Amino acid sequence: MVGKGLRALACVLVVTGLLLVVGPSAVATPDAGTAPSPTIQEEGNEELTLDDADTINIEMQLQPNGNATVFVDYRYLIGNNTETEQQWDTLSADVDENAETYIGEESDRWQDTLEEGENETNREMNLSSFAVETDESTTPREYGHVEFTFEWESFAYVELNRIEAGDALAGFMFDDDTELQMSWPETHNATAVDPEPDTLNDNWVLWDGDSAGSDSHPPQVELIEEGAATNEPTPDDGTTGVLPVDGLVAALVLVTVAAVAAVAGWLFRRDDDAPAVDPDESPEPTDSAAAGSGQVTMPPPELLSNEERVLRLLEERGGRLKQQQVVSELEWTEAKTSQVVSGLREDGEVDVFRIGRENVLTLPEAGEDNDSATEATE
Repeated sequence: MVGKGLRALACVLVVTGLLLVVGPSAVATPDAGTAPSPTIQEEGNEELTLDDADTINIEMQLQPNGNATVFVDYRYLIGNNTETEQQWDTLSADVDENAETYIGEESDRWQDTLEEGENETNREMNLSSFAVETDESTTPREYGHVEFTFEWESFAYVELNRIEAGDALAGFMFDDDTELQMSWPETHNATAVDPEPDTLNDNWVLWDGDSAGSDSHPPQVELIEEGAATNEPTPDDGTTGVLPVDGLVAALVLVTVAAVAAVAGWLFRRDDDAPAVDPDESPEPTDSAAAGSGQVTMPPPELLSNEERVLRLLEERGGRLKQQQVVSELEWTEAKTSQVVSGLREDGEVDVFRIGRENVLTLPEAGEDNDSATEATE
């Protein structure tokens, strides 16, 4: 018994010694159920979302038919911050792997804007061809980009050679981090921009979010087509493809001489074909005699210039005509009609004013008559 007691005492002493050496934390009981220590997540390691973009640049590339290609660029300033670079790498990879999900969310946002635009403009619109990609740039600073692109059908209102754009954005909300840019073909010039932009260039305009969203209506531009695009190839001798002034004058003289000769030849042929009249006879008055009494017989349309054809059509319609009627009557394109009318207006041959969304042409004397009639009515 004494031996067993000594052995038990020795065991107790050994265990006590171990506890003193390694400490109580080294001994774990199976039923202790100790919880793991909490993970401390640094603030810089939070994941990025589209809403975290430093700036959002929206560009509307206007097309002559009223459609627009839209670019929505979510920009993240990376700089030299390692944590930010890791956040951007995570977001970029997620966008690439789940592109359809991101496209669906972005499409829903713009579909809401489109519906507001349809209610405001009464134009039927459509969004299509959505795509998304990620990229990085280093100028002027290092940025990460998540860029969406899509097509917006009937974004702008088109009338002949005039484009009005911006009313479709009636339901879009701008914030201080948003930039809106509208660009247009080089064949068009801006005649009106509202509100005053932060940047205005030859064929694009840009508003910051604070200026774009400060007014009661969305930013708008009005464009006028100045003529066909001058994209002809440049000659090999280094000169431009524009006809010199002297050559242009000579060409105009030749065209004028040819036109006069054609009219004179037609008149001579007309006189030769007329039947001979006996001077002793007193013929009955005819339409030709009536014409000789003051009425002028106009040459056929094919011998008239474009300007003369428009003026003749105006005279036949009482001196007042819608520009769209000129397009249909003469079977011209809208661009050609607008160019001819612009020349006549600059020369003072016609007056142009608007009724609603339509251009109306009048002869100057007809306009004066209309003003007199209006004053008499009053």
